[in-house]
Parts: sequence; C-alpha cells; structure tokens
Amino acid sequence: MSLAEQDAPAPFKPLKQKPPKISVRRESDGTFYISSDYPLGEMKRSVVHILEERAAMHPQRRFIGERGPDGAWRFIGYGEANVKANAVASALLARGMNADTPLMVLSSNSIAHAVMALGAMKAGVPVAPVSVPYSLMSSDFSKLRHVVGLTKPKMIFADHGDLYGKAIAAVGEGAEIVTCTGSVAGATSFDDLVAMPVSNAVAASMEKIGHDTVAKYLFTSGSTGMPKGVIQTHRMMMAQIAAGEALRSEAPDPDEVPQSLEWMPWNHISAGNIGFNGNMNAGGTVYLDAGKPIPGMFDQTIANLRDVSPRVFGSAPVAFAMLADAMERDPTLRANFFRNLEYMGYGGATLSSDIYDRMQALAVAETGFRIPLTTMYGATETQGITVVHWVTERVGLVGLPVPGITLKLVPNGAKLEVRVKGPTVTPGYLNDPKKTAEVFDEEGFYSLGDAAKFLDESKPELGLVFDGRVTEDFKLSSGTWVSTGTLRADAVAACTPLIQDAVVCGLDKPYIALLAWPNVAAARKIAGLADDAAPEEAIAHPKVAAHLREALARHNKAGGGSSTRIARIHLMLEPPSIDGHEITDKGYVNQAATASRRAPLVERLYAEPAPEDVIVV
Repeated sequence: MSLAEQDAPAPFKPLKQKPPKISVRRESDGTFYISSDYPLGEMKRSVVHILEERAAMHPQRRFIGERGPDGAWRFIGYGEANVKANAVASALLARGMNADTPLMVLSSNSIAHAVMALGAMKAGVPVAPVSVPYSLMSSDFSKLRHVVGLTKPKMIFADHGDLYGKAIAAVGEGAEIVTCTGSVAGATSFDDLVAMPVSNAVAASMEKIGHDTVAKYLFTSGSTGMPKGVIQTHRMMMAQIAAGEALRSEAPDPDEVPQSLEWMPWNHISAGNIGFNGNMNAGGTVYLDAGKPIPGMFDQTIANLRDVSPRVFGSAPVAFAMLADAMERDPTLRANFFRNLEYMGYGGATLSSDIYDRMQALAVAETGFRIPLTTMYGATETQGITVVHWVTERVGLVGLPVPGITLKLVPNGAKLEVRVKGPTVTPGYLNDPKKTAEVFDEEGFYSLGDAAKFLDESKPELGLVFDGRVTEDFKLSSGTWVSTGTLRADAVAACTPLIQDAVVCGLDKPYIALLAWPNVAAARKIAGLADDAAPEEAIAHPKVAAHLREALARHNKAGGGSSTRIARIHLMLEPPSIDGHEITDKGYVNQAATASRRAPLVERLYAEPAPEDVIVV
C-alpha cells in the first residue's frame, strides 16, 4: 500500500439521496431565484390518512415508545393508536368541536399527547401544542395567557394534572380539561376519552379533510413580542413528506422498521411536523427521549441509545459533543449507536470542525466508513425549505431548496435576504391579517428575516451558507460594520468545545466583545476538576480563561481586522430566557434582545479596568 493510500480518508457511508440539481436565475438587481430540478411528486391527503394507511398495513407494528414509571419501555402500535385516535375524534365531535374550537396541549411528548393530537385532527379540530416552559418555567404565564386568548381552545390537555395545575388554574377557565393523572377539579379522564364508542361522524369528518384543512397552530415568539399563531395545513406537512420522497435515490425497504430517538418537543416543526410525520410515513418506531443535551440530563439520552439503534440521529451540536465524550469512553455504546445509522443531522447552530472530526473518527473506528452529516433549514412558517442532501465534508451549510420550493435571495445592504414560496409555506398567522400581509412580498414570497450566501457563487450547486439575521449587523464607534451572524458562528467554532453559543456585542463601542454560554462539562475537563465540581468554579478557573485567550487570539490572527477581532469575553450560566424573548422559534439566540435584557453584563464587558469575571484577550 502506498503512503498516499495509507493517508487517504475513509470513504463515506452511501447517502441514499439524489445529488444537487438546481436551476438558478439572477436578475439585474442582484436577486437570485433558486429551485430544485427534481419534481415534487404526488402528495398524500393528510397526516391522519397516513395513520389509517399504516394502521391497515401493519397494525401490530410499534409506533411510539416511552418509558413508564418503572423505567421500562412501553409502546403503542399503529393499529391501537388509530383506534384510540378514532375514539378521541368521536368524543370531540360529540362535544360539537370543529375547526373553530382548537384542542390545546400543554404537555411534553408522550403517547397520550400523540393520541389526542391525532384524534383532534381526525375530527377536523386544530391542535395547538404549547411550549412546556410557558406552563412550567414562566413566572407570570403571560405567553400562555396570550396563546389561550388567541386560539380560544374548547379543550386543554395536560398529561399530569398536578404538574400543570397552576398553569391550568391561570388559563383553563371555560375550557374542558383532560388529564391522564393528578387531581384537577372537574377534569375529564384521558382513559374515558379513549374508551368512547366510535360514531359514524368520524368517517364523515375524515372525508372532509383535505390539503387546505388546518391541522395545527404552532407558536413562535420570533424576535420580539408575544407568540404568533402560525397556521399549519395538511398541505404544508404533506408537501414536506413529498419533498423528502422526491430526493430519495432508492425506494425504502418495505420490511425495514426504522428507529428514531426524539427529545425535541412537538410544539416545534422539527420534531412535531418533520420528524413525527416522517416517521409515521416510513412506518417507523419513534422512541421518546426524556433527556436533553444539557449537563445532568444527557445521561438519559445515553441510556436510551443503549436500547435504540437509530437510522438517523438528529440533535444540536452540543449533543454531538456530549455523545462523542460518551462513545469515546464506551465501545459498547459506540457499537449500538452506529449499528443502523445512515446519517446524522444537526441544527440550531454550526457544527464545529472539532466535533465533526471526533464523530467521524468514532464512525470509522466502528464501521470503517465516515458518516454523512446533513442539516435542514426553515422556520415555523415554512417547514424545512433547504437541506444538505449530498455527501460533503463542509460543515455549516444550510443546503439547497427542497423539491417544490423556490428560494429568493434579495439584496439587503451587504447581505442576501432569504424569501421563500411553495406548498410548505403557511397561509398566514391566526387572527393577524396585518402581520400576515407584512411578511409576504409583492410576489407572494415569505420573508424569513435571515440572510444566506452561496458557498461559491460560481458553483451554486455546492450549497448555501447561513449568513445571520439581516437586522443584526451593527457598526463599531469607528464606523466599521460587524457581521454578527458570521462572527458568532466563527467565534463559537474557534472556542470549541468550551463555548455553546454567544452574543456579539459592540454597537457604538470601540471593540467587539462576547457574552457566551459555556459547556460546563468541557470547562471542568479543561480545568482538571471533578465531574460534580460547581459550574461557577469551573468557568472561573484560570485554565479556562487561558484556553479562551489562546483560542480567540488564534481567531483574531486569522481574521485580520477590527470587524472580526474579539477583545473580551464573559461567560454566563443563566440560560437564554423564554419570557425575555432571548430564543427565536428556530432555536437561534436573539442577539439584540439578549444584549438588551443583559445590559448590565454588556456594560461590564466595556468597564475600565476590566472586572475579574471578564476575560481580556
């Protein structure tokens, strides 16, 4: 074997998707129109028609799994789920519920949550799943009150009555409350609903459901203000499935039962629409993960991955770092994780080269192949509109438009603003025609407020790169423009694995500084502390400060100018606030809102002399 052959990287595991094939048109004003050359194909009728199809094909196949109180997995099959959804639909129709009387869901992902949602959709009743923190972490329930006032639900489902008791007391007046456990005065038992005899009204209701039927209302805070109710039609969700099918390079094995592990909440499109509907369409089994990619809770995810060998694994980059840590210590976990894995998907932030390299080293050690890494980009209003559907070593791409979608990139200052049109896009916002009119341009394209750019404009088939929010860039006191989105991603990557996310500061200031959220586990490791060392001790350790100084010094040397040079950084332990609008619907940190809410910390970044908790690069 030659030296060149010895040094050659391992091949990628085949990605069963078609290569890039797009059409690009550039107008004289610099506007680009981009679309896939792959046709969308026929769309199925609705989410609940897919359920009936799967229930008829394989009624005994496991649909959803969750851990019970004893820690053991318990499942509901496709047939049983369909039967119980029919009972819920019959109960809702008997109560006179319809398209104008939504079902609101306060709970996290569960079998009962799925049954309630599917039953409501069969009855033509929109489902309004609400972010759990609105009920359990908010101090004043202001966002929960707002979404209740917007939707006016006739029924509210909360799986654990005791857990959600305060939220129900705050907003539940006038609605029928349904719970699985706990004591809420006057509440209806979930078990009673699913025992309801099924009437002929359910079949009649199913006959009326079509692409334009409203299936859900999903809520997003966006950048500012109270949550907006985004209308979700069956057309939007069926087009998303059809787009995925159009990119397949080979037909799926009809005997395969793909497994997936899901921790992301169903009140977001990623898990609630794209993941849930896609799993059902594939006849797969989704295992519900009570873990989260944060210290102390990721252990549950690791435990679940000892039982589940997913075909696809998707999560935030921070979860990949934690997973790599665990698999580097545990070859048995590594073997189970890669057993059926075809590709991995990341979102919410840019995946650093360090984490990419570690995951690929683990994949090669276990399988002899590198694993394709993909990502999808979109919003609550659009579903997924671009995807990386080809093998690439380049991380940080947002891909190219999926079939059926036309992307419009409009010059906006120094950036290209992203707009989109297609069947996955919402018809508008619930009870807000003014806002609906504002977000669509004269050609009917929805504006996401984001920016994107070509990796190489001369080779558009290489894909697009996220370029931040069009309104986030600012000037230093010198008049120098700072590209916030690009700099944020570069800074987080430069400081990997220590930094999870950051806020770029410097408006009308003499230099750039960062407020950053640390990876506490990485800080403990760098500092040489025990796994149970206090977070405050870890992030204040001199070795952590030295690591950041060195990392940012390298970044500054490579950047070459004041528009990218970072002079100071402060590490924060308080997570982004839901009530404070610090997180957008796409999981992106709202830079302006965070800087405003944490103004005292911003002032500390620029204090002279620098306080002890501010690291000077």
